[in-house]
Parts: sequence; structure tokens; C-alpha cells
Amino acid sequence: MKQIISRTAMVLALIISQTACKKYLDIGVPRESLIHSEIFRNNDIATAAVTGIYQNMLNNNYASGGSNSITALCGLSADEFLCHHVSYTEFSENQLTPFNGNLSSSLYLAPYRHIYAANSILEGLSGSTGVTPDMKMQLEGEALFIRAFAYFNLTNLFGEVPLQLTSDYRITQLASKSSVAAIYGQIIADLVRAESCLPDNYISNERVRPNKGAVQALLARVYLYRKDWANAERYASLVIGKSNLYRLVGLNEVFLKNSSETIWQLMPNTATNTSEGLLFILVSAPTFATLNPSFINNAFEPNDRRRTSWIGSYAGHSFAFKYKVRSSATVTEYSMVMRLAEQYLIRAEARAHQNLLGLAAQDLDIIRARANLALIKDTNPSIEKTALLDAVMRERRCELFAEWGHRWFDLKRTGSASIQLGPTKPQWQPTDELYPIPQTEIDRNKNITQNAGY
Repeated sequence: MKQIISRTAMVLALIISQTACKKYLDIGVPRESLIHSEIFRNNDIATAAVTGIYQNMLNNNYASGGSNSITALCGLSADEFLCHHVSYTEFSENQLTPFNGNLSSSLYLAPYRHIYAANSILEGLSGSTGVTPDMKMQLEGEALFIRAFAYFNLTNLFGEVPLQLTSDYRITQLASKSSVAAIYGQIIADLVRAESCLPDNYISNERVRPNKGAVQALLARVYLYRKDWANAERYASLVIGKSNLYRLVGLNEVFLKNSSETIWQLMPNTATNTSEGLLFILVSAPTFATLNPSFINNAFEPNDRRRTSWIGSYAGHSFAFKYKVRSSATVTEYSMVMRLAEQYLIRAEARAHQNLLGLAAQDLDIIRARANLALIKDTNPSIEKTALLDAVMRERRCELFAEWGHRWFDLKRTGSASIQLGPTKPQWQPTDELYPIPQTEIDRNKNITQNAGY
């Protein structure tokens, strides 16, 4: 078994590392064939290759939860954090340049590494005779989910990007940008196929490999962003309806490993718990970011338990305290990617847009009840649509802060970025809503154009 794991790690490293070089995906066919024949020889090695992608997501990139993650960098770009590190002021002041190293390596190239790995796995599975049919379906579903998840983040960060559906460098190395609509079309197609491949239950006792519920949760989010309110409601309802798998838990239990609220988590690679806990919890003067006082003072209502449970304080600075463990050899928390509370908020927003105001308020009240807030049904039973949508966005801000850039993405998708950020960020421009394409990619590929404003 140790030999299998060692060999798989080596082969997976070959796959993942291809996009790290300057000539993105510039690899030869014989090497690729060797990789495929090695990985897809049997179920064990093929499975280890797929699960290795999840492990790689935590390696100091967009999914890590650390300082170079979407959580951290998009939180700076929005209005959640105050920056305490000079290397990240380009994000906090919305003055990014195409030469920013964190932008290139963590937010652009890292998702493409996972897309490349997913493409390679999909191709290898299709030609494999050593992987059993049931396992093929499982791994295909996971690879499609990974690709869809990576593209969802890429297009929300950069807008139009190249749509890579093959590991063949002859096709990918000079690919042009695809429209946002085309990218979302592929995301939805991948997720619909993944939904048919993956089982309802998790494949193990851990919630670190996506199941059907994870696919449906991402579909609900995708349809919300596309303003397809009926499908957003439909898929969120499918997830919420899985009461045997998912339920809301106490605020201090949400981010525990395999909590019942978890739809998908990433397991830390080291015995120190999560990167989020290590990054945000203060035990000395801040060196990265603290919570913006204006966010705390303006977003939370009096008596909101999320303010007392999820916000910590040290020497006059406030910090995100959703994860309670900064570092410990005993791992009790995993990095949360998707959870049930978001699905209630998705459904509330989708229902409000369909004028199902009573049902939308019910969903919002479920989240408010856990936070110890007065219920809309009691305080404003005749709430109007505009006020209800405002309430949804406020709940999203309080419930999902310091998680996966939700605030940054929400401001952009609702057309509120300039309204909310312009008054407090003197150098803000509407074109700042999209990050610049890294200059290294512009130089490498003559068919890629730079985003407006850079």
C-alpha cells in the first residue's frame, strides 16, 4: 500500500505541476500517455489521484483559506477586512496590477492546475480498462465537480477566461477567452452530469469528497448568480430537503469537522487544524488583516449571536473567530467550502425575486432564529419585496463573512460594488470589479486580451 501511495503521489505531482511552468500545459504526448497508463491501472491509484486534487487545493492557493486564498484576498477587495500587510494593499485598495504575484499564482494558475488535473482524469477514465464501471462513475463525477468549481471561481474573479476542456497543450496553449455565458454553460453541463454520477451519501464518514448534495448546492449558487431564480430555488430545496444528511447546528459547532451543517469541507494537510484559524485568530499584533469596524458596526443587529460567537478581539482589534483553533496537533476543524445555511439564503433570495415573499421570509427567519434575532414574521409580516431582498443581503453579509469571498461576489453580482465601495475607497473604479489577467499569461498567449482598466 505504501508503494501505491508513493507512486500515486509522484504521478499526481506530475499532473498538478504541469501548469506551474511558464509554458502552461506545454507537455509532450508520450509523458501524458505514461501518466494515464500509470494512474488508471486500478481503482486505488485512480482514486488517490482524484483525492490528491483536494489535498493540493490547500497548498497556499485560492482554496487554502490562508493569506493567498479567495477568502482572504476577496475579503480585502471588499469591505470585510482592514489590511495590515504591505504586500496585500493592492487588494485592499483595489489597485491591482497584472504583475501581482499572488494574483497570478494563487488565483489564476492554481485553479487552472486543478482544471488540468480534472481534464486529465476525465480523459484517463474514458480509456481505462482497469478501473471498474462504478468507480469510473464516481471519479468522473468528482472530476467534473472540481472543474466546475474552479471555473466558477475563475469567472467570478476575472470574467472571461480561456475555457479548457482538454489536457492537450496543442489546443490549450493559445486558447482565447470564452464568454462568461459560455463558461457558465459549461459549469452547468458539468454539474448536471456530475449530479447523475455521484451518490446521495458521502463515500466515507468524512464530508471531504463531494456527493450529490454538494453538486446540487453548487448548482443552486450558480443559478442564483445567473438570475435563474426558479432553478436556484429548486436546487437549494433539494439540498435543504436532505434532512437525513444536513441540519443547522449551533454557531460554535458549524466549522467542526464533519458537522451536520457541512455540505463540503477540505481536510487540512497538516496537524495544525485550518489555515483560516491560523490566519485570522490574533494572539499578537496583527500582521495580515483584521475585521473592518464599519462592517461590525453597520451589519449586525443588536443581540446577534454571530457577533459574539464569530468575532474575537485582541488588543483593540477584531478578528474572524468562526474557526476556534489557531493551531493544535488534534485536528477538530476542517476548512468549510459549502454549508447548509447558504442554501437557505439562496432559496430566500430566489423566492423573493419570484414574489414568493412569505416563503422567502420563512427561510430568512430560520437563519435569524439561530442568530437570536427577531423574526420577520413577527416584526414585519407584510414586508415588501425590496425590503426583503435588502434583508437577505444583510443576512448574507453577517452569516457568510470571511468565507470564500461571498461579500465581494455579492456586491458584484447585484451591481452594488461601486455604491458600497466607492465612498470608502478613494481610488475605486468600476473596472476594479474584475481582477486583471496576469501579465505572464498575456505575454505567453497572444490570443488573450487584458481586462478593461488595466
